[in-house]
Amino acid sequence: MLNTETPASQHANLDQYPTAELVNVLVDDQGQAVQAVRAAAPRIAAAVSAALPRMEAGGRLVYVGAGTSGRLGVLDSVELYPTFSWPHERAVALLAGGRDAMFVAVEGAEDDAEQGAADLQGVNVGADDVVLLIAASGATPYVLGALRAARAAGALTIGLANNPDAPVAGEADIGITLDTGPEAISGSTRLKAGTAQKIALNTFSSALMVRLNKVYGNLMVDLRATNAKLVRRAVRLTVFATGADEDDVRAVLAQCDFHVKVAIVALGRGVPVEQARALLETARGSVRRALAA
Repeated sequence: MLNTETPASQHANLDQYPTAELVNVLVDDQGQAVQAVRAAAPRIAAAVSAALPRMEAGGRLVYVGAGTSGRLGVLDSVELYPTFSWPHERAVALLAGGRDAMFVAVEGAEDDAEQGAADLQGVNVGADDVVLLIAASGATPYVLGALRAARAAGALTIGLANNPDAPVAGEADIGITLDTGPEAISGSTRLKAGTAQKIALNTFSSALMVRLNKVYGNLMVDLRATNAKLVRRAVRLTVFATGADEDDVRAVLAQCDFHVKVAIVALGRGVPVEQARALLETARGSVRRALAA
């Protein structure tokens, strides 16, 4: 039996726990998710290093999964644009059962390996793309079908599974095993298995975006200020980075569509925003190199 499906022997009477103890057990069990990702950190680092040149060559991130795993892939893909200005078309998410499965379980969709392959082929995956294949069991047919199609297309494949020796990790170019063990509620992999997947995906995509010059120091400088909250955040980040007066910061941000990177370089170098953009382009988007040029 898979580790993720094995009943946790220490919690055989979970339904009889007092509520306070029940909550503590469920919270404490999540701690194993962090440990599992920590153990897999070298593999995540290898995935970032392998993905980087493909992203620099214009490739896409393609997330594939079913159920909770698929929804976590969708979440990671969607959040890359507002956080890092990563283009929508370069973050593709494939979910067994299609878009409707984001909100309503589509029973049986995960068992269709041919559909997984067809969906993957339908987005024209190529050699510059990076395909992340996510499955708690590590053997979901839909995900395996997509994995094999991605490999045939020459894409870099990264498999994430929550069980040792899982096919998704074993057949991928880079396998990441997040060994979270039995769940407190037997088989409910939306619990710590899902938490570990979320942490791993966050870590992978965030580290990749740092390497792609989307971060200056530890400041998120390539965000898209698409609402009032993000406009305020853009102002704060620019003030932090430059030490400039808030009124001056707002004036420069208004000239560059609230693009924090451009404002930092314009204020830091004392140049117009168009020149700041040119400096950033020459520096391949690195604020640090543009300031030093």
